[in-house]
Amino acid sequence: MVVSAGVVAWWFFLCTAATVNIVAWCLTANAVARRRPAMPVDAFARCKLQLALSCVYVLGCAYRSVLPVYDIPRLGLFDTFFSSVMVGRSVATVAELSFAAQWAVMLNATAESTGSAVARRVSRLILPLIVTAEICSWIAVLTTSNLGHVFENSLWGVSGALGVIAIASTIPRCAAARRPAMVAWCVAGALYVAFMFSFDVPTYAGRWLADQAAGKHYLTLAQGLQDVAHWHVSYRWEDWKTEVVWMSLYFSAAVWISISLIQARIPSTTLAREGAAVLRSRRGLGTNLLFKR
Repeated sequence: MVVSAGVVAWWFFLCTAATVNIVAWCLTANAVARRRPAMPVDAFARCKLQLALSCVYVLGCAYRSVLPVYDIPRLGLFDTFFSSVMVGRSVATVAELSFAAQWAVMLNATAESTGSAVARRVSRLILPLIVTAEICSWIAVLTTSNLGHVFENSLWGVSGALGVIAIASTIPRCAAARRPAMVAWCVAGALYVAFMFSFDVPTYAGRWLADQAAGKHYLTLAQGLQDVAHWHVSYRWEDWKTEVVWMSLYFSAAVWISISLIQARIPSTTLAREGAAVLRSRRGLGTNLLFKR
């Protein structure tokens, strides 16, 4: 078997990133525990939910870093069932839905604290869009048609764009302490959307067009369910080079964003409502005084 030094170095990078990510999540969990006495009940409940969802995503990405899989060619780095396409895609589905749920929770809480109708609508759209994306991904993996990945990644890109719009709409209404994080998420989101539509989607579209031109025979869903139980081991750089960029970014930067969502200091809904009531009462008092004059 040909073993590429580049593939080995890349795998060590993924394993190192996975270790760093797990340590970062544990440190974040400890920080949340220390802040608990000062946190309102509803804010802490959201924080615990974010911790749990992020844990699923961090561990899922760590699993896929240690046992990377290239789905359609049925390639893996290790000859084990745990490195099969079926297991890898299943882990990815659970992890990605958890990541999408993190964004839905954050946007919904932000909508409640700021009164943003845009953020509220987007928070309700995120999960349905990503569930659809996961279905497209499974269809692509089972049938070996990259067209499913074109739709999948397009939906992820659209979801990212909607998220950026929703976050940007709330920045003027957020407390000053939260604005740097919101701006950072907007910048990261914009870069992600640009990457998806300038690199990822065109890459899968190009593969599908090449397969079409070559007259490739696609599998049925039933055939695909049998086929994903098989895999091939490869350490050749030529086999993995197209996956290196997106996997490296996905298993590092995306995980850091997941962890950052735990730290989002979303105001308590109760306190936000009380603050809004106080503001309304002050405005009403000012209006009364104006009329009295």
